[in-house]
Amino acid sequence: MFTHKKSMWLFLLPGALGLMLFYIVPFFGGIYYSLTDGSYKNAFVGLTNYVNIWQNQMFVLGLKNTMELSLICAPLVWLLSFAIASLLNRLRPRGAFFRNSVLLPYLMPSSAMLLIWLVAFDYGGVINRVVTALGFERVMWLEGAPLRVPIVLLFVWKNLGFAVIIFLAALQAIPEPLYEFARLEGAGFWRQTFGITLPMIVPTAFLVIILEWINAFKIFKEVYFIGGAYPDETVYTLQNYMNNMYGKLNYQNVTTAAYSFAVIVFALFGALFIIQRRLIRRLS
Repeated sequence: MFTHKKSMWLFLLPGALGLMLFYIVPFFGGIYYSLTDGSYKNAFVGLTNYVNIWQNQMFVLGLKNTMELSLICAPLVWLLSFAIASLLNRLRPRGAFFRNSVLLPYLMPSSAMLLIWLVAFDYGGVINRVVTALGFERVMWLEGAPLRVPIVLLFVWKNLGFAVIIFLAALQAIPEPLYEFARLEGAGFWRQTFGITLPMIVPTAFLVIILEWINAFKIFKEVYFIGGAYPDETVYTLQNYMNNMYGKLNYQNVTTAAYSFAVIVFALFGALFIIQRRLIRRLS
């Protein structure tokens, strides 16, 4: 048994070394870097960088927009994916085609999706033609405040399929006799949903909201390709700020912004886990 354990660690060693070298060491090295002044001496300045960055208007703007976009995108994907998964669960096994179709955007390259979006939301694109056909004036979707609409829709379209698959797996694991008994007792669709479905998939529901929230924090790629490095103020994210600071070789601001945001994310996820535990205790 001892020999078996030794051989197991031998196989785990290359991965552990890579994790240490490329993640753990840079993480703690970045903390030290955020506490220095950025000069050739790297003088220690304590929390001065953190105080300065929280007084920076662009950092505060990027943080606010990032939180707002995440609070729009993550719940929207959660609700739509749960609704679609519930529908596909009722269509099984006939829903195989639709299940595979909804997953296709998740597998598509982001660059190809962005090209489709730029063409569709162009001033003379398909979306504006539909808008004018309905009797409204055309909208400059790719400029100013309306830019949020294509960005949110792109995020939802790309990430919806993965969330649907996770929800569908959880729904298919619920014993069918529970629904049969509920129907015999006269329970309708909504009563079954809130009395059986949601309580049975609480861990999965929290997993989906956490994954989508993490993905929403990384919405910078879509914003950058559509709006550029300096997009409209309504979609200027924290990652835009960090990318611009990195381009100016201001590594202290980059690391300080990153760790400030990390503390906020850990606090939010910690609150979510506390809510999940309390909810499970109530339902159990």
